[in-house]
Amino acid sequence: MGTPSGLKDDCEALLSRFQEMDSVRFEDFAELWRSMKFGTIFCGRMRNLEKNTFTKEALTLAWRYFLPPYTFQIRVGALYLLYGLYNMQLCQPKQKIRVALKDWDEILKFQQDLINAQHFDAAYIFRKLRLDRAFHFTAMPKLLSYRMKKKMQRAEITEEFKDPNDRVLKLITSDVLEEMMNVHDHYQRMKHVISADKSNPEKSLDLIKDDFFDNIKNIVLEHQQWHKDRKKPPLKLKVKGGEEKSERNSQQSERCERAESLAKIKSKAFSVVAQASKSRRHRQVKVDVSDSESGQVQTKTTRKRKNKETLKPAGKKVSSRDREFTAPKRRRKQRTKS
Repeated sequence: MGTPSGLKDDCEALLSRFQEMDSVRFEDFAELWRSMKFGTIFCGRMRNLEKNTFTKEALTLAWRYFLPPYTFQIRVGALYLLYGLYNMQLCQPKQKIRVALKDWDEILKFQQDLINAQHFDAAYIFRKLRLDRAFHFTAMPKLLSYRMKKKMQRAEITEEFKDPNDRVLKLITSDVLEEMMNVHDHYQRMKHVISADKSNPEKSLDLIKDDFFDNIKNIVLEHQQWHKDRKKPPLKLKVKGGEEKSERNSQQSERCERAESLAKIKSKAFSVVAQASKSRRHRQVKVDVSDSESGQVQTKTTRKRKNKETLKPAGKKVSSRDREFTAPKRRRKQRTKS
């Protein structure tokens, strides 16, 4: 089964946008993932067999961009893409990433490059995939069968994502530099031997500058350093971090000024309230005394009223129950008289 239509275009669009951001941070990739709604790639109506085959093709397609000859940034983006596809798939059990043993050494080297360049978020993602046992180690990149052709078709390489060939590093290696240094030293010695004045060789023999080898060595070292700096975090993030620190410091200074001004206002208001409260305390004491005297007078009057009510003679009140019981007795007396 070939790669599903549209899947390759979507993956390349995601990686190209990630490349334009000039970053290798997982936060930036996650933002692109959410903006493109890439997690809904498995939400179509598919049977279990179709779902498994589609997931396998998606993982193998993302795995291509994780291997050379693609650039460092594209390989990091492919690693994040593999992590997202593996965790968002709907297959049970999950389909694993097929890894050929011949590619494993290159992958471990890439992991070490991530750690050396302090891209710890990418290194953590790779370690998380290993701990989740997301890799399926195989002898060949593709599953072989008797129906397959002898000459397998090579996958097309996207030129935009391809790492440009560094011809400087290919031509001038450490061995070449060492050989050039030996030749240059031998040339300088021979000039002293040939010339009549061995301390000062003749100028006619100066066909090459004395600092020729040093200049070449410095140029090569600068180029190597530039090549390594490409794998380090971009300067934009560092500048943003410095701007954030300066903004925080300015905000803290503004907050301190506001706090001082509020403290002054509160101190003034508190002094005014304290004076007013002192004058009110004396008034409250007087009011309390008058209230207590009036309360005593009221209690005396209520006691007198209660005593008068108790002294008044009150007749016996007949309850309703007594009336009910006395009525039948009168009737019996009337019957006896008759």
